[in-house]
Amino acid sequence: MPQISTADFKTGITLDLEDGLFQLIDFQHVKPGKGGAFVRTTIKNLRNGAQLDRTFRAGERMERAFIEKKEMQYLYNDSSDYVFMDTSSYEQMTVPPKALGDAKNYLVENMTASLQMFGDEILGVEMPPAVDLKIAETEPGLQGDRVSGARKPATLVTGLVVQVPLFVSPEDTIRVDTRTGEYLTRAN
Repeated sequence: MPQISTADFKTGITLDLEDGLFQLIDFQHVKPGKGGAFVRTTIKNLRNGAQLDRTFRAGERMERAFIEKKEMQYLYNDSSDYVFMDTSSYEQMTVPPKALGDAKNYLVENMTASLQMFGDEILGVEMPPAVDLKIAETEPGLQGDRVSGARKPATLVTGLVVQVPLFVSPEDTIRVDTRTGEYLTRAN
């Protein structure tokens, strides 16, 4: 892997440090009046999501990691793992639910997602900002249920439970924000 210096830091680059794989969230070069310059950073562990502050000496060199993004089509869930297919080589890959994180709540069969990979290790999934999901179960909507702000729980086909307005019916398809898990609108 290529080495980079603290002078080459840019937000979003990935570093392969001795204690894990980290993405640079924020950085600041500091030159105090006394002593050597240093770089104060905020980094995110890509394996567990933890954020921490770390300081590096100015000019310090470290390994840069390249994260590959693969377009994969979600095929099915085989009760323990999720099966994806590479859209270019048609090669299938099984992915444990832990590697998907919250993305598993939004996956429906034949959906395309971008898997972030470091070698053969899956670090995460990039989902579209919103997905359309069918409601599996909720109380039926009634004519006149238009009270502003009133909500009821709805279970989606993926098992995710979201709060929806009272007028949404069990057969509806709704659009859900994948970043917050909130109802956006009906998609019928």
